[in-house]
Amino acid sequence: MITPRESPTVETVGRHYDELDVYYRDIWGEHVHHGLWKSGNETPEQACEQLIRLAAEQAGIAEGSKVCDVGCGYGGTSRFLTREYGAHVTGVTVSQAQLEFARAQTNGDEYPRYLLQDWMTNEFPEASFDAVISIECLTHMPDKQRYFDEIARVLKPGKKAAIYCWQVHSSPRNWEVRRLLEPICYEGRLPGMGSHEEYRAMIESAGLEILRYDELGKHVRKTWWICARRLAGKLCTSRKYIKALFDSNNGNRVFALTLLRILTAYQTGAMEYGLYVLRKP
Repeated sequence: MITPRESPTVETVGRHYDELDVYYRDIWGEHVHHGLWKSGNETPEQACEQLIRLAAEQAGIAEGSKVCDVGCGYGGTSRFLTREYGAHVTGVTVSQAQLEFARAQTNGDEYPRYLLQDWMTNEFPEASFDAVISIECLTHMPDKQRYFDEIARVLKPGKKAAIYCWQVHSSPRNWEVRRLLEPICYEGRLPGMGSHEEYRAMIESAGLEILRYDELGKHVRKTWWICARRLAGKLCTSRKYIKALFDSNNGNRVFALTLLRILTAYQTGAMEYGLYVLRKP
């Protein structure tokens, strides 16, 4: 498990997304997660939707399915699942800014619905969901075993979860740990980033079955080239971005450098991108 020199709290994670709210939406759009490139010719929007569709299909989401979107961000995935599959989606986030944006897009519809809630202390009843979707949320969790335990608790027996997560190579080189992985965790407000082997052990400890595992790093890393180009364009044309980059009071300005670290970590293989399809017996 790669950990930062100082572990963030849930409040710190929420504040990170609140302070970078406008920048995340500028650079990422409504989906604050990777895209999945199969042919390599997809637009960023198509790639993001492909990633969501794969998760939805693997989790068995259908019309009327009660779905929990853990770490829902700006609600893009929740809206997509509601619109395209007719699912009844509840999204949870720890960011007030993300919550307000997500709720503003609902137009008064019953679903999706959004909650400001820490997954570690969620109040959902046992066996209350037909499926769980969680895209790139695990690394923000301070207690990763508890993360999987809660998925097992809220899933109905026989139902499935689809999880995408950042993870580290099982044996990264020393310079990759020092120059890439540890700084990524610290700057990205990640309490820790585990390996496939570590996550597998946690999943099994939670009593969940692994139906499928794929390492998709080569199919998602194009995301970071696109984000880097968008950021470079903003720095060349927007005074707001230049001011934020040189504002010493902006503790999250270093995330511009983090973006380049992540891009490099994918290129060297130090970082991986895992898809886990899980079933509750």
